[in-house]
Amino acid sequence: MNAIDAKFMRLATDSAPGQEVRQHAGDIRNLFRGGELPGTPVDFSHGDVDAFEPTPGSFKAFAEGVEIGGAQAYTEYRGSGGIRTLLAPRLAAFTGADVSADQGLIVTPGTQGALFLAVASTVAAGDRVAIVQPDYFANRKLVDFMGGEIVPVRLDYLGCDDRAGLDLGQLEDAFRSGVKVFLFSNPNNPAGVVYSGDEIRQIARLAERYGVFVIVDQLYSRLLYAGSDYTHLRAQDIDPDKVVTIMGPSKTESLSGYRLGVAFGSPRVIERMEKLQAIVSLRAAGYSQAVLQTWFAEPEGWMAERIVLHQAIRDALLERLRAVEGLGVRTPQAGSYLFPQLPPLDVSFADFVRLLRHQASVTVTPGTEFGPHSSASIRFNFSQDRQAAVDAIGRVAELVSRYRSE
Repeated sequence: MNAIDAKFMRLATDSAPGQEVRQHAGDIRNLFRGGELPGTPVDFSHGDVDAFEPTPGSFKAFAEGVEIGGAQAYTEYRGSGGIRTLLAPRLAAFTGADVSADQGLIVTPGTQGALFLAVASTVAAGDRVAIVQPDYFANRKLVDFMGGEIVPVRLDYLGCDDRAGLDLGQLEDAFRSGVKVFLFSNPNNPAGVVYSGDEIRQIARLAERYGVFVIVDQLYSRLLYAGSDYTHLRAQDIDPDKVVTIMGPSKTESLSGYRLGVAFGSPRVIERMEKLQAIVSLRAAGYSQAVLQTWFAEPEGWMAERIVLHQAIRDALLERLRAVEGLGVRTPQAGSYLFPQLPPLDVSFADFVRLLRHQASVTVTPGTEFGPHSSASIRFNFSQDRQAAVDAIGRVAELVSRYRSE
């Protein structure tokens, strides 16, 4: 196998969220114990945008962008100057540190686009990069694709209840070993835990001491549940030229179809990201950029109601999952993910994920997408119709009982 084939084989996207439809049932029916479980199919690999309507006024803003025509379609590569000027003070107010609309902000094709650009702008072949495990499925793959060397840092999310569970000693060891970049999500995807104020301050302190550049993915930082506090890294004692923050309206605001994200922070890295975006996609879709006018400008009470609805679904699913003997799960503090650890089964976890899809009409993302040590876990995105989600978790519980090791 040549080098380029090997490089793309390692990307292994067959089990990535949304790609399950490309998998064939094969002989999985030969493993069935009992019959199929009837019920509304639920795809927990991503949120159901039909269950939660997009931000009010978003389509109107998009349509108006179309009406503007070329001036909106062909923006600067880093995004419309008018949109960036509108967003910069909103993002500054939310995160607690200034944002430069001109030099420190770029609009990207989704937060996935921002993540690719940020990693490609900071990681060269051979660079050591600290990655939390478990964490967002693309983090490891992007670093590997850029030729970086992954240095894993453990997140003991099931062993803590007052913090995310980051092993700070292991993080310092990683930084001391010559790590150049630290990449993590907060809230954590897939576990939904939020880093404590002390953890974030320690990350900032260590990054300053060892000169490490930090990329923090804060996609779900607006969907924060009652009783949870959030500390923004960029507002701590950290060199503003050593951090880039990634956010977007795709999840909490149900605007994923518009493919919008932003990155803000270090001007020198934002400039690199723009140069790279110019040859990858030119810009975020011009008409879609107009939708960002509605971001952080939702009607009063709209976000609070959305959080309450998601928290109710979270709690209903947790009740069903905690009734399953031997299953471990932590209450998410933010976002829309549950990441339970299953009890021992007498089929492989890969086969169990396939059984869920073909025997119970439930699609989940296997834990191996988020780290090699999460092979006994599965991820649910619970931004779904509440009753359909509760019923689907009931079917998951039934299959766990059927395939549990004796």
